[in-house]
Amino acid sequence: MKRFVYADNAATTPVSPAVLEAMLPCYKENYGNPSSLYGVGQAAKKTVDAARKAVADALGAFPEEIYFTSGGSESDNWAIKGTAHLMAQKGKKHIITSKFEHHAVLHTTAALEKEGFEVTYLDVHHDGLVRPEELEAALREDTALVTIMYANNEIGTIQPISEIGAICKKHGVLFHTDAVQAVGNVPIDVKKQGIDMLSLSAHKLHGPKGVGVLYLRKGIPIPNLIEGGAQERGRRAGTENVAGIAGLGVAIREACSSIEERAARLTAMRDRLIAGALKIDRSRLNGDPVKRLPGNVNLSFEGIEGESLLLMLDMNGICASSGSACTSGSLDPSHVLLSIGLPHAVAHGSLRLSFSDQNSEEDVDYLLEVLPSIVDRLRAMSPLWEDIIKGKTVY
Repeated sequence: MKRFVYADNAATTPVSPAVLEAMLPCYKENYGNPSSLYGVGQAAKKTVDAARKAVADALGAFPEEIYFTSGGSESDNWAIKGTAHLMAQKGKKHIITSKFEHHAVLHTTAALEKEGFEVTYLDVHHDGLVRPEELEAALREDTALVTIMYANNEIGTIQPISEIGAICKKHGVLFHTDAVQAVGNVPIDVKKQGIDMLSLSAHKLHGPKGVGVLYLRKGIPIPNLIEGGAQERGRRAGTENVAGIAGLGVAIREACSSIEERAARLTAMRDRLIAGALKIDRSRLNGDPVKRLPGNVNLSFEGIEGESLLLMLDMNGICASSGSACTSGSLDPSHVLLSIGLPHAVAHGSLRLSFSDQNSEEDVDYLLEVLPSIVDRLRAMSPLWEDIIKGKTVY
């Protein structure tokens, strides 16, 4: 193994030194229950309050609109199910989403369909982008919620969130966005962009796993998530994960303090990797080449099987993904890649490489050194490759 390259930051990120430093006292000295009145409890409460303000500042929200959760999936579930059940009382049981949302959204809407809700799944087309005019055309008098992800977790495409927010506001429909991949990577202002609810997760931005946020605009009375205590203003009971919340506060402050500088550096690395990888015969970039996250590269190689590609990359010290890490145990091709029109055979041969602050130009050099030879080797082993090069191609 010549080098170790962690290029799966869309799956999770390592905790930063500053985040770890902020968390450790919460286990050793600042271990009190934030609901307690004595000093060590109030110290913990100050830690939680400071993190809440840091998240609010990063999103352009008010601290009282920030609710701490266990992660993005919980936040998605709470926002979508809560809004659906709230609006059903007004006779509104129609939801609009897209075909390539994270499964935390798609499985939630599927569960609501079993309860009698109707869901419209918008196309995302070949470039992985929702068309605002198609969303507006899908709105109905009984539409309760629009939920469209800010940036896709597999192909990295950034949706026209401000346009969607404006359409929803115009028609008086609530708008939720799963921004787990976007927070810290692109500037977000929930007020200016017309976002009513937003989900995020700490571990995607060098924070700890097991803590996230639901931004819930003032005045949206969705049902409580967990009954049993006064935590999170009575809407999500349970003693707060003080250490995790402290880490999230530092992580989001770090990430959002240098978005432009980091985006410029990662975009240059991303584009150089894409240009080099596309020199490989019968390769393609998945998703819009410009309207995508700075550190996201998603490629498909004809005649390649994704799991074999990942194993050989791992043997060379490279951590990557062939789709969503949440479903890596599945042999089915990615629903995201199918939604942009890729045939099953090509979707199976996908590769996601995602960079963060901790990656370097040398990592790109190493990827471009190793990747072509791995693709060549796997194609030489494939019984289908000879047919493909003779013209029996799926492209």
